[in-house]
Amino acid sequence: MTKTLGAALAAALTLTSCTSRDVRTDLQIVEVQSGWQDLSESGSLTIKIVPAIGFKLKNISAEPIDGVQITAVFRRGDDPANVDDPFVRAIGSANPLAAGATTGPIVMRSKFGFTGTDSRPQLLKHSQFVDFNVTILGKHGRNNWAAMGVFPIDRVPMSR
Repeated sequence: MTKTLGAALAAALTLTSCTSRDVRTDLQIVEVQSGWQDLSESGSLTIKIVPAIGFKLKNISAEPIDGVQITAVFRRGDDPANVDDPFVRAIGSANPLAAGATTGPIVMRSKFGFTGTDSRPQLLKHSQFVDFNVTILGKHGRNNWAAMGVFPIDRVPMSR
């Protein structure tokens, strides 16, 4: 009977520690910065700028959280089609984020943007330039992806 009780207790603890969390209520996106990063190759006559966003995640719950994945869905203006959707493991399973703590900077950028021979400031002011926005989605455990925020990409240069 002791073995059965021990096995049941171990199973209960395992299930409790594997509970999926709601990233929308447990985490907050803070210190948001967006803009256009220069991905031009050294010596190239063309300039390539791509939309990017930087932010931190703050644990606003009373418990540590780990195993959080983030994806950034970049879109042109009001077009619902995804231009790109890079993915990162924002909070690893081995390093839980304590209650009240904030992650280091997370920077996500699209591989796609604008290329031209104009200067960076001229590209941002070009008549055919289209503004972007980005939807940040988060996921913990078996939960589905959940929208955590939508942010416009500012028409400013952003450092890497």
